[in-house]
Amino acid sequence: MPVTKADVQAVLSKIALPDGSDLVSRDFLRALVIDGESVRFVLEAPNADIARMMEPLRKAAEASVAQLPGVSQVQVALTAHEASPAPKQAAPNLKIGGHPKPQAGPMKVAGVKRILAVGSGKGGVGKSTVSSNLAVALAKQGRKVGLLDADIYGPSQPRMMGVNKRPASPDGKTIIPLHAHGVTIMSLGFMLEEDKPVVWRGPMLMGALQQMLTQVQWGELDVLIVDLPPGTGDVQLTLCQKTELTGAIVVSTPQDVALLDARKALGMFDQLKTPVLGLIENMSLFHCPNCGHEAHIFGHGGVAAEAEKLGVPLLGALPIDLDTRLAGDGGTPIAAGESDMAKAYGQIAEGLVKGGMA
Repeated sequence: MPVTKADVQAVLSKIALPDGSDLVSRDFLRALVIDGESVRFVLEAPNADIARMMEPLRKAAEASVAQLPGVSQVQVALTAHEASPAPKQAAPNLKIGGHPKPQAGPMKVAGVKRILAVGSGKGGVGKSTVSSNLAVALAKQGRKVGLLDADIYGPSQPRMMGVNKRPASPDGKTIIPLHAHGVTIMSLGFMLEEDKPVVWRGPMLMGALQQMLTQVQWGELDVLIVDLPPGTGDVQLTLCQKTELTGAIVVSTPQDVALLDARKALGMFDQLKTPVLGLIENMSLFHCPNCGHEAHIFGHGGVAAEAEKLGVPLLGALPIDLDTRLAGDGGTPIAAGESDMAKAYGQIAEGLVKGGMA
């Protein structure tokens, strides 16, 4: 019987740390990938000093997983989240969602070379999944990547990226973003309880977006991916008018109804003078894992035809994939591994890098 992630986690949870906890409960486990009989994962220590003391634990983890039935190869990397222990910082004492501050014109986010907005005309087309995996794929290309979850009403990046901590603030004004899978992340979801709804009017949405762009210490980034909410509302309008955007990527399924709404998103970006860098067709087809039959559940090629009509690139066509959904729900985007889907996201990322867009 093939080994599962649950099997690996169960073994690692038995490796005790000096304080009585274990590798899993202390949230040291990252990027767990199972490829046949090969298992790969990362142990991420809070800082370099702790990482230097964890080599025996790394070896113990490697040896324990190697003993699982069905495992022939184990690779365990040891990394540190910070170079040295960070001083204790207060939780952000920020009023998120106030009215935006006046600004003369479009602003440039400090330290960020390029900003790519990922949008869609409607919800349910996999825009957030594409955003998280594209960010991870670009990081694997060697880029310094940030991911801003601007889907304020339904922030899903904390779950998809496997981060559930509250950001720190050194002064109650600026926010230190979080990190996972090589990506710097900020989301309103970090600041609120997971099931607490956001019931805000437009000005509060615009204020929150302005804060997450200007009060977060993003550091030096090659590209910041902004996961927009679906539709053509206040957040999109604020981002396009008030921020120096490199361009936008529009995600849609090939379904006619989805394309109707995608055209509205494309029209919005055109009206706001934001260049559309390309389209991504998500849920393009389905390969049956049992018989290999190919089915076009939502149609096929509609986004490609739309891209050709508009004269913009089709950046990629991604199939419906169960492992992609499971990976997102589990907090490790599929692009972090080496599967065919990871390679598909890698090709899109490579194209953006070669085109000077990321």
